[in-house]
Amino acid sequence: MRPLRILIGTLGLDQHEVGAIAVVRQLRDAGMEVVYLGRFNLPPAIVKAAVDEAVDVIGLSCHSWEYLYYLDELTGLLRARGLDIPIVLGGSVITAADARALAARGVAAAFGPTTGVEEIPEAIRRLVAGRG
Repeated sequence: MRPLRILIGTLGLDQHEVGAIAVVRQLRDAGMEVVYLGRFNLPPAIVKAAVDEAVDVIGLSCHSWEYLYYLDELTGLLRARGLDIPIVLGGSVITAADARALAARGVAAAFGPTTGVEEIPEAIRRLVAGRG
């Protein structure tokens, strides 16, 4: 069985990547393969990388509110290609109310600033296991 493959990046002009890099390390320590796109990505590039890299989950770091403007385009591009890749979001700006609103928009999981170290890898494993 191959390790889970996770794509991590930020959207738009959100340049805050310290949290994303910390999560990359956390996921790698949990035995997952991580494709790190870094900063300044737009939805078409994220979808292309997700396809090219055959990822199981797309993870987006959110430390500004730009993700709100790109999320519908990203999910629309995935649907247009017939892809069922769960999207997870994490970042300092995500509150419990945001997590509920994001779930209504098709986001599989959202993690705020108080998320524990093991919560993200565990949630990703559950998401992928639930799809198979």
